[in-house]
Formats: sequence, C-alpha cells, structure tokens
Amino acid sequence: MTNLSQKQIDLALKHIEACDNVADLQKVAANAKRHAAKSVFNAAKIKLYALLPQQDPKTFEYDVWRSIYTLEDTLTEERGRTTRLSRTRQKIARESELKTVKDLVLGKPSDGYRMLIERDLKEYTFEALVLRHEALFDDDVIAAAKARLEELP
Repeated sequence: MTNLSQKQIDLALKHIEACDNVADLQKVAANAKRHAAKSVFNAAKIKLYALLPQQDPKTFEYDVWRSIYTLEDTLTEERGRTTRLSRTRQKIARESELKTVKDLVLGKPSDGYRMLIERDLKEYTFEALVLRHEALFDDDVIAAAKARLEELP
C-alpha cells in the first residue's frame, strides 16, 4: 500500500508525462519505489524506456533498443546489480538489429522473451516488434512472431 495521497500520485503522473529528463525520471522511479507507489513507478519506468534509445523514435532500431533497455533495467531492478544483454548487444554490433531480431524470432523462445512475458511486458518482445515493423521482414519471420505470441495464455 502506498503512503502517497491520490493528489500526490496524480501530480507525479502529470510530471512524468511532461518529463524528458532521464536522471529526473530515475529519481521519480526511485522515490515511487520507496513510497510503494506502483503506478508512479511503472509510469516513470515506461517513460524512461522511451527516452533511453538514441535512435529516432519512429524507427525499427529505436524499438529494438527500447526493448533491450526495458529488459536490462527490469533485470537490474530485480537483481540489485547492473544487468546487460551482452550476447544480444554483441550480435547487433557484429551483424545488425534486423538480423538479430530475425534470428531470435526464428529460433526457440529466448530467455529474454520468457522474461518479458513473465513480467507482463509483451509489447517489448522482439516478436511484438516484428509485428509493428512487418514491412522489414519475410513472411516466415512474421508467421513465427505471430505463432509465438498466439501461444500465450
């Protein structure tokens, strides 16, 4: 149970909506966590994930990095230590975002996929990303993404 009033929560949510400063959002999230204000914490984190990628927000690459930052931050928060998706980052550096997403979607479900699903973050999976950017992928990749997401309860 949060120890913040509804007015304080509403003010915090309004602040988050207008905020575009990563450090400020991190402070808001930390304070929300300390005060057990889950809705404020979640809103700050979602906004933070939208601000972290350096790429243009309308691009496929932006969506890839937003997904990576989301999972990394979620795992860091849960584990209490910095967690990076090193293998995914290395594959992107070696090949590309497009090839990495394609390979992960066509392969068996990755740990990252399972972790995002378990945390109710389906929209950040590479499978969901494929469906948002279908024009970039062959039919087999799109079919694999749809099939995997349709398997969810």
